[in-house]
Amino acid sequence: MRDTILFYNPVSTSPGKQRLPMSLLAISSVVVDDYDVEFIDGNLVDDPAAKIVARAKATGAKLLAVTVMPGPQLRQAVPVCKRIKAELPDLTILWGGYFPSNHYETVINSDCVDYVIVGQGEAPFRQFVDTLHSGGSMDAVHSLVYQTNGSVKVNPRAPFVPLNNLPWYPYDKINVNDYVGTSYLGKRVLAHHTSWGCPFACNFCAIVPLAQRRWLAESADRVIEITRYLKDRYHIDGMEYHDMDFFVQEDRAEAIADGLIGQDIAWWGLGRVDTLMTYSDRTFEKLTKSGLKMVFMGAESGDDETLQRMNKGGKSSTNLTLEIVERMKHFGIVPELSFVLGNPPEPDADIESTIKFIRKVKKINPATELILYIYTPVPQEGSVFMEEAERLGFRFPETLDEWAGEEWAKRSLRRDPGTPWVKDNVRNRVRDFEAVINAYYPTVTDVRLQGHWRSLLRVLSGLRYRFEYYHAPYELKALQRLVHYRRPETTGF
Repeated sequence: MRDTILFYNPVSTSPGKQRLPMSLLAISSVVVDDYDVEFIDGNLVDDPAAKIVARAKATGAKLLAVTVMPGPQLRQAVPVCKRIKAELPDLTILWGGYFPSNHYETVINSDCVDYVIVGQGEAPFRQFVDTLHSGGSMDAVHSLVYQTNGSVKVNPRAPFVPLNNLPWYPYDKINVNDYVGTSYLGKRVLAHHTSWGCPFACNFCAIVPLAQRRWLAESADRVIEITRYLKDRYHIDGMEYHDMDFFVQEDRAEAIADGLIGQDIAWWGLGRVDTLMTYSDRTFEKLTKSGLKMVFMGAESGDDETLQRMNKGGKSSTNLTLEIVERMKHFGIVPELSFVLGNPPEPDADIESTIKFIRKVKKINPATELILYIYTPVPQEGSVFMEEAERLGFRFPETLDEWAGEEWAKRSLRRDPGTPWVKDNVRNRVRDFEAVINAYYPTVTDVRLQGHWRSLLRVLSGLRYRFEYYHAPYELKALQRLVHYRRPETTGF
């Protein structure tokens, strides 16, 4: 009889928008041949703690593996793991993902988590599972963090493993149809990670400490094979490639496009402005022909000096951002731009310069999607923003309970960071502008917003937008509650 491993995916989104638990599928792939695996998804189960306890008792499982991001996942994971630990103290609880990778001491010093794996998890997870079930020293398990003799022990990182050397996700172990969604891309949309990590070091990004500037990619052939399998097996017509950076290598992106041409699959991916501006027109033509409908890019700021302070690297500039939105308009690809506003030391000036820049972007390409965040510090050594934040009094929580509280759950979503330099008037300035511009330029990707509603939104917001008067747009916010048109924080992508 084989041992069972339980995998828990805490809630991460609103009902109906759940995506494949790709991080858990990835690490389970290295043990599924020798262990029984079961998945409990907080997006699908009302009481995941009760389900986990019941399955652990029924199967005799020794291990619960949990993936955790800040925000909703963390807020659910903490009380759930506390409850499980109280009922089943002998069940080993292991956390992985970018929150525990960045805050492993806080996690290990809690009373509900036994171990953390930092960084790329597949190889160390297999090592940990075998050690837990067959015996041996945890000192030999790479990338593992745990308590020993009253102190926190951090084992050396495991060597990185190329993704082509890892097995496919064990799709047959979950009900994939639970994760098929509907969006701008199509009526049956699934997701996949074709790469892991990112070679850049933006100092507002929490991925940098996790990936250590490494980018590990599946080959184009493997990406095409997996995508075709998902189409044939689950009849999909849309794919979201949720890489941290899909477009790092032009030749790989071109090869993937070649393999998707004729498949009738619309798709979406993440990239960098400066990287994509180096792509040839020939590659863009292939990407368009292959079904690429939308690209998420971090424009981040409307000020070149701020971009340099962000350590964006490459040749990032505001001019390049204007060029890429114009180029994508030519090729019929929707650009989705994220901006980080309210950066220290002068958040008001930072917001105003970026608002003016966003107006330029929309004038060039009205179809551009906008995701507006307020700067929230991340634990990254050498970040001038983090250093400035600490100088102004910013501190991270010291306990998991504080992290899981309502205040920090909001901050983790980068909508209301609660930082010392961002006052209510600063935050409200961003949200008011967001309400006006999203009404004046209703998103072209909202499949629900049609006809007269678009016209009404534009009329109601017209004078505000023309005269740059964004303060207190109560009428637009009321209409949003009535129409439920899509806003940046609820983007389907």
